[in-house]
Amino acid sequence: DQAFRQLESSHAGLSSDEAAKRLVHHGRNELPHERPFSYATVFFSQFKNILIIILLGAVAISFVLRDYVDGYVILAAISLNVVIGFIQEIRAERSLEKLRQIVTFKASVRRDGQETRIGAAELVPGDVVMLRTGNRVPADVRLVKVYDLKTNEAALTGESAPVEKIIDSLPSAVVIAERKNCAFFGTTVVRGTAEGMVIATGLDTELGKIAELLKSTKEEPTPLQHKLTIFSRQLGTTILGISSLLFVVGLLLGYDPEQMFVTAVALAVAAVPEGLVVAVTVVLAIGMRSILKQGSLVRKLVAAETLGSTTVICADKTGTLTEGIMRVVKVVTHDRHTDPRTAHQHTDTPHPDASPSYFLALEIGVLASDAYIENPDARFEHRRIIGTPTEQALTYAASQAGVNQRELAKQYRRLEEFPFDSEHKYMATLHEDSQKHRILFIKGAPEILLGKSVYIETSGKEVVLSPERRAKLSDEYRQLSKEGLRLLAVGYKKVGVDFSDLRHHLDLLNKMVIVGFMAMKDPLRLEAKATIEQAMGAGIKTVMITGDHRLTATAIASELGLPAQEGNIIEGARFEKLTHEDLPQRVHDISVYARVNPKDKLRIIDALQERGDVVAMTGDGVNDAPALKSADIGIALGSGTDVAKETADIVLLDNNFKTIVHAVEQGRIIYDNIRKIILYLLSDSFTEILLIGASLLIGLIVPGGFVLPLLASQILWINLITDGFPYVALTMEPAEGDVMKERPVSRKEHIVSRRMWLFVGLISVITAIVNLAVFVSMLSHTGDVERVRTLIFTSVAIDSLLYVFSIRSLHIPIWRTNFFSNWYLIAAVGVACILQLAAIYAPILQNVFETVSLRGSDWLIVLVLCVIALIASEGGKYILFRTSRPVS
Repeated sequence: DQAFRQLESSHAGLSSDEAAKRLVHHGRNELPHERPFSYATVFFSQFKNILIIILLGAVAISFVLRDYVDGYVILAAISLNVVIGFIQEIRAERSLEKLRQIVTFKASVRRDGQETRIGAAELVPGDVVMLRTGNRVPADVRLVKVYDLKTNEAALTGESAPVEKIIDSLPSAVVIAERKNCAFFGTTVVRGTAEGMVIATGLDTELGKIAELLKSTKEEPTPLQHKLTIFSRQLGTTILGISSLLFVVGLLLGYDPEQMFVTAVALAVAAVPEGLVVAVTVVLAIGMRSILKQGSLVRKLVAAETLGSTTVICADKTGTLTEGIMRVVKVVTHDRHTDPRTAHQHTDTPHPDASPSYFLALEIGVLASDAYIENPDARFEHRRIIGTPTEQALTYAASQAGVNQRELAKQYRRLEEFPFDSEHKYMATLHEDSQKHRILFIKGAPEILLGKSVYIETSGKEVVLSPERRAKLSDEYRQLSKEGLRLLAVGYKKVGVDFSDLRHHLDLLNKMVIVGFMAMKDPLRLEAKATIEQAMGAGIKTVMITGDHRLTATAIASELGLPAQEGNIIEGARFEKLTHEDLPQRVHDISVYARVNPKDKLRIIDALQERGDVVAMTGDGVNDAPALKSADIGIALGSGTDVAKETADIVLLDNNFKTIVHAVEQGRIIYDNIRKIILYLLSDSFTEILLIGASLLIGLIVPGGFVLPLLASQILWINLITDGFPYVALTMEPAEGDVMKERPVSRKEHIVSRRMWLFVGLISVITAIVNLAVFVSMLSHTGDVERVRTLIFTSVAIDSLLYVFSIRSLHIPIWRTNFFSNWYLIAAVGVACILQLAAIYAPILQNVFETVSLRGSDWLIVLVLCVIALIASEGGKYILFRTSRPVS
């Protein structure tokens, strides 16, 4: 009545005129439309990379100077990157559109005192709506009448168990999961009927608030994107500075402007690792395939690598750490506790040690339920059970024990049913056996059935329930409740042959016989605990987020091996009171969050990211979408809502937490391989820079002595073709040792570390010096520019093909690595060697790259140069990396 007064409405509903006025005031009951993405925007966004801009400038200059070969080769490299990036990014987010589609339906409403059907978008606050089984709730509704009403709020709260609704008043500060006197926009009625008054529509609903959160949540770049952006910016700035300086100095010294343009372009082309962007795309795409084989679909390319940097996994309990289905885990009778899962081991046959009371309890669970097996003749593991989660669990346990539901139904023919409701807290069914004897089978709240029982069944006998035995049973169910188990009591009552009309018996359970308790829970996945331990060993913290109460959450955390002391667990109500300043410090200690709402999840992620953590968040409901978008890695369950899947970076096809950790392992392999590829490409690029730069210095010192040791087209051939096959093959490089024993890569750590830069510098300087020395020496003796340049071109190319085997492991010398562990690399090097020979000996390519055929003595010089470079590489590894492996 108070709610009706506040919204100036009544049980008769609103008049049509009043509803029309309110519609103008409140707006339509729908979520906002998202502007569709633009293909043009996605296409032009591919050119934001500074390395791409530099290469486009090189293309323009090449065409101006009519150096069409170089221009087209560079343009081909750019086009390949743009096409790959464009194809990946047109999978743009459409989360709000999916969210809007969820709630496009009709509603039953009382207008002008008459029930009518209208579009849900026309509802306004104050409308009285009718809800029935199978309906989607059309707005946020304060319930005023309920008849055995249960709703599925998984899309909103993440918890799959149906929520029983009431009409009692509740405090305003109650979290969504406990607002049992309300039904929420977008949820589903799974049982019963109700009437209620609309209290919020559109963006004012809980679903609307999530839509607003999703719209306002900024999607931060992943650690890899951030690191590559910084790396590209620094490298690009350096390249532009050096090239510009070279051009200006050359002009000041009187060199031909066109020649200096060509030189500047050659230097820029040498400095830009053209294959880097393509290589990263390829390694991520291959990583996506590997992760898919393990049970995860990567929707966003860079997410494959970000997994490897993950330091915290925030996991929804239901369906990820647990199986996501209710199961009977303990049957408590007068003399023992029996676990159906271990008593039968899916054999479909009775266990010899199981007592008659145990089987009677299972049979009552089936008889006093509406669940049924859709395909009873199928093998046990393939049977499909239809019904509520609780009744599915009871039927599953009985079927597991060999109870035949069809035969049981024939033996005890059902006559009537007293359905479960929140007032009585039990369900009773009246049956008649073959002798025409009638019996009530009952299941319900333990405190209710235990309070009404006078007898207890003991292996076929009915014994008076003594105060001592009653107290013992009470202690048992309280203890089991503390362990986070959901309990139902089962029992029976023999009645007369004329007994009927169950709803009119004032005390239906009086003098009943209790048989025992059925303890249920959503069981942990068998591998969950071991996987959490593996993650911990890899330096990854696991945080459990659940809609359960604190007591249940504590029990589950203990079972998983998560810290479960007072300071490690927090409930939503307490969490909301934490200030922004206190939050980063507190999240370090918290491993379990209970009863949290969508905004809380965003605060958790923000606080962890503020501490420098790379956060992976799992979720399946609409309520999880903002958190999935905000996290560094959003992981949606395969069984989740479309909104969650569209928002997430990764979709977990098997819903298994173990699959996340497998994907993290693959992510680490991906990151290692990206770094190896960068190291490989940078070493070549810097060698080429030093060769070009040093030749210019020689030209400044020796009049008329400026000759390029490598042409721009030759540099591009090395960077894209000769190096191209090996760096693609490096994407297939297997894990180097046990990557899950290393600590995660810090968000603040550069993708090219200080040691890596030193290594690149060492290799590049030594390789450039020896090649330049040979170039100057041979040029002064022979004067044959084309031959000497071809030799240096071949030396740099072949050297890189040998060097790739050295950098496969920075911590193990080349002679201790497994040479044959990556057959793709061996094949790639073979193909690259053949192509390099073609560039030297094929007449058509000789014309393009201005090369000549090499003699046997030339090849001997090439071999010596390559051996020197390889020795330098192995020496650099020994000096810089022998003690640098980061162990968790």
